[in-house]
Amino acid sequence: QVRLVESGGGLVQPGGSLRLSCAASGSIFAINTMGWYRQAPGKQRELVAAITSGGSTNYADSVKGRFTISRDNAENTVYLQMNSLKPEDTAVYYCNADLRARRTSVFRDYWGQGTQVTVSS
Repeated sequence: QVRLVESGGGLVQPGGSLRLSCAASGSIFAINTMGWYRQAPGKQRELVAAITSGGSTNYADSVKGRFTISRDNAENTVYLQMNSLKPEDTAVYYCNADLRARRTSVFRDYWGQGTQVTVSS
């Protein structure tokens, strides 16, 4: 059984910062890319940022220069540091991992349960 558990969401004022964490646990053989997606009410889920096992990163244009993704491969954990937050960043943020579980032969997507981020004064 593999789980992704997020933490760190909450309410913050515009211009503020939050740090999200996501830890993968369970019967893990290997993890490729890990990332963060978000979904605002009435909108489709969108990629926010992703990071490969080698450390290459990719960001949505809307968050470049404000958000930073990082990971600890030894701990199977990915982080999202969010600075200069705007009201339009309000959404449920989901952790994603391209992961191969033990006793399986393929990589597939795993998702966390989501954590709410609200940016409001």
